[in-house]
Amino acid sequence: MDDLVPDWQRNPLMRAGHRVIKKLERSIVKADPHANQPFHDTDEYPWIGRIESNWRIILDELQLIMTYQDRLPNFQDISQDQVSITQDQRWKTFFLYGYGYKAEDNCRSCPQTTKLVEAVPNLLTAFFSILAPGKHIPPHRGPYKGILRYHLGLIVPEPVEQCRIRVGDEVRSWERGKSLLFDDTFEHEVWNDTPGTRVVLFVDVIRELPFPASLVNKLVINLIRWSPFVQNARKNVADYTIGLDRPPQRH
Repeated sequence: MDDLVPDWQRNPLMRAGHRVIKKLERSIVKADPHANQPFHDTDEYPWIGRIESNWRIILDELQLIMTYQDRLPNFQDISQDQVSITQDQRWKTFFLYGYGYKAEDNCRSCPQTTKLVEAVPNLLTAFFSILAPGKHIPPHRGPYKGILRYHLGLIVPEPVEQCRIRVGDEVRSWERGKSLLFDDTFEHEVWNDTPGTRVVLFVDVIRELPFPASLVNKLVINLIRWSPFVQNARKNVADYTIGLDRPPQRH
C-alpha cells in the first residue's frame, strides 16, 4: 500500500511545501472571482477558439500516434505520483510539454499540434491523454489552484454520455472538436464506460490573475517545476521516444 502514497506525503519538506501552497490557494480565491467554479467559460479565452478551429489538423497527427498506442507510456510511467489513481495499462500518454519542458522528439512527430499549443498563453503542459475502454479514474484533485486544465475532444466513442468527467458536482461529456476548461483542484473523476478509446488533447495553463497575485503564482509554479516530482517526470518523458519512422521505445 505504501507504493500508492504520493511522494509529497512521504517527504517532510514536500509536505511543508504542500501546506504553504494550500495557504496561497486561499489568496488565489480572493484574487480571482472565477476561482470557485468547477468549469470555466471557454469563450473568455481566445486561444481556445484557435485550437478548436484546427482540431482536424490535430486529429490527423494523432492518428499516426495511435498506430503505436499499445507501446505508448502509461501515465504512471511518466508521473510516478499518478500511481495513487492508476496502476493499469489503460491510460496512455504522449507528451509534448510537461511543466514547460519540451519533449523534442515527440514534438517533431506532431509539428502542427506543437505549433498550436506553443501559441497558447501561459502554457505549462500539453499531451494526448488516451483512455482505453472501461477505464475509470477515481476521485482526486490537482495539487495547486494556480493552474487551469483544458481538454479538446478528439476521439470520443459512443454513447457519449457514458464517456464523461465529473468536476465538483457537475458532469459533462466530451465532444469531437469541442473544449472543456476546468479547475482541477475540485474533486474530479473520469469514466470511459464505452467499448471505444477516448482521446483528448490535455493542456494545463497558468491561471490569469491580477498583479501582484500573478507574480506570486508564477513564482510558486517555477518552484514546482524544480521539485523532484516534476524533474522525475521530465526524465521519464525523455526516456520514451517516438519518430515517424520508428516505434516508441524505452532507452
